[in-house]
Amino acid sequence: MTGAATRIDALIARERLPASYKKIVEQRWRPLAAQIANWRAQQESPIVVGVNGAQGSGKSTLCTFLADALLPEENLKTAVLSLDDFYLQKHARLKLAEDVHPLLATRGVPGTHDAVSMAAAIDDLRAGESVTTPVFDKGSDDRSAQTRKITDPVDVILVEGWCVGAAAQDDAALENPINALERNEDPDGVWRRYVNKRLKTDYKDLFSRLDRLIMLRVHSMESVFENRLRQERKLRAARPDARNIMSDEEVARFIQHYERITRHCLDRLPASADIVIDLAELPQTP
Repeated sequence: MTGAATRIDALIARERLPASYKKIVEQRWRPLAAQIANWRAQQESPIVVGVNGAQGSGKSTLCTFLADALLPEENLKTAVLSLDDFYLQKHARLKLAEDVHPLLATRGVPGTHDAVSMAAAIDDLRAGESVTTPVFDKGSDDRSAQTRKITDPVDVILVEGWCVGAAAQDDAALENPINALERNEDPDGVWRRYVNKRLKTDYKDLFSRLDRLIMLRVHSMESVFENRLRQERKLRAARPDARNIMSDEEVARFIQHYERITRHCLDRLPASADIVIDLAELPQTP
């Protein structure tokens, strides 16, 4: 067994994936790694590749396989920056909830991350400098005491997150609520206008650093709910004593925070992304 095959098998076991997931790695992720290597060869500086996908679409898993097994085969050193790790600390979100709108206490939407620090981390990595990034603990809904250090110069920077590459909507599109959460908890549109303003400003600046964009396209919002539900149940099984793990009902409400931007991404990003991977077309695993 080759070193690459050993690493892939180890990752499948570590991520608790079925053995048949190897088919997806070979048929889809390995060619994707080759494409990223081709992109990297076309420029002198490290390449920044965004990975967009709704909750539970497999962004983190994909980036893990690319960084830990497949891109090393291409002799490319890779760093992964997750938008989730740059969530604001809980106390900062509570302050936003007090000053701007109560819904900003819930992590997820633009405005609940430190987009400026994430942009600075990308700039430092591109310049060949070491960076220290935060680590977010979803079990406690706050940043962990741990940090992650990236010390070696890298060739590829993978930037993954559910709204990576998202653009602001026209102001007129914000007028009417799209779900019960917006209708009942943001009737005046203060929350959604704030989120949209952040997309126009610091998130636009952050996403301008992307050289390429890969989109993992889900079929529908119903798929997002099912994927997010599986994700939360997996976390619940792994850490039954953790605080802030959501019930199924809480997940249903939670994803409504993301619905507007998720739908906007599904509508607009396929036309601008460099690669769109339709999750419904991936080889099926049990």
